[in-house]
Amino acid sequence: MDVLPTFILKPLAFLFVLTVVIFVHELGHFLVARWCGVRVKTFSIGFGKEIFGFNDRYGTRWRLAWIPLGGYVKFLDDDNAASAPSREALQRMSPAEQAGAFQTKPLAARAAIVAAGPIANFLLAILIFAVTFTFVGVNVTAPRVDELVPDGAAARAGFKAGDIIVGIDGQKIEAFADMQRIVSGSADQELTFEVDRGGLMLNIKATPERREISDRFGNKLKVGVIGIKRNATQQEWQFKHYGPVEALGLAVKESYFIVARTLGYLYGVLSLRESGDQLGGALRIADISGQVASLGFLALINLTAVLSVSIGLINLFPIPLLDGGHLMFYAIEAVRGRPLSERAQEVGFRIGLAIVLLLLVYTTYQDRFIPLRWMGIG
Repeated sequence: MDVLPTFILKPLAFLFVLTVVIFVHELGHFLVARWCGVRVKTFSIGFGKEIFGFNDRYGTRWRLAWIPLGGYVKFLDDDNAASAPSREALQRMSPAEQAGAFQTKPLAARAAIVAAGPIANFLLAILIFAVTFTFVGVNVTAPRVDELVPDGAAARAGFKAGDIIVGIDGQKIEAFADMQRIVSGSADQELTFEVDRGGLMLNIKATPERREISDRFGNKLKVGVIGIKRNATQQEWQFKHYGPVEALGLAVKESYFIVARTLGYLYGVLSLRESGDQLGGALRIADISGQVASLGFLALINLTAVLSVSIGLINLFPIPLLDGGHLMFYAIEAVRGRPLSERAQEVGFRIGLAIVLLLLVYTTYQDRFIPLRWMGIG
């Protein structure tokens, strides 16, 4: 992949990653809807004018559209691509048609159809991670302290060269990367390190300091660091493979880590502890996709898993227009014993649209310099 020019690699990688994630998300909605007896009018990858499509034997139009920034499954009685229900359309239907309408299904079935999209995203990520852990393995090295940064958090806390970190806040540490992941996401938060010092077990408290670093592609990241270095030789690195059952458990754990890290960051932004400059939109995804693709197809597949978890999580946020907003309406319906009025739902969808548009504007502003960098200007 690294032989492709940047202006070709980035769009191709972006389209691959986003198309896979969107297709699986919408497929989750589609399959459960079919299972519940709901007639699906349209299965669309992308928005806008259709590039090409076909009708299946059930009357569903499968289409690929020009704007590849999402997708939708439109049911028989939907008013629009956001799955806003149309009771007027329902009333105009014959009894036979109403039997295949989304609104006529029990509350549990409707909730299952909506939740199926995000769940499909989580399952995709777990599958990718599990297959990777089983057949490719993970390149690991022992969590040993080889060198301390002078006056760093670890040095001040009392770490010494040769220490082996076996746990952090009760979490078992098996590889140096495990320690890095926890520390990087815990800036300004005191951690308790369980340390093996020549057979003597110690508990050392240290607070990672927030620092801006650059990754291998030059992207600026603000992470927590404690000033520990691992100078492992080539012989000290090994690919560790896992059996299917253990790999599945690790895949679930990896997906949970992404969810927890994302929610932790968003909470930090809302509580003003974190800067919002790490948030990005389609341009950021395209940029990262191209960078990761240059490392090889396996790296791109793993990015697909990470993005799939993120998309699944975001869609569960209780914002009208997203799946989580629909589930919020169903929860209210379960409590009230009847659905919200069409007017209330319409107002909710408008508020949700405003929130989504504001986020789109903000992330686009955050990503404004990315196209210039692609052109060699920035």
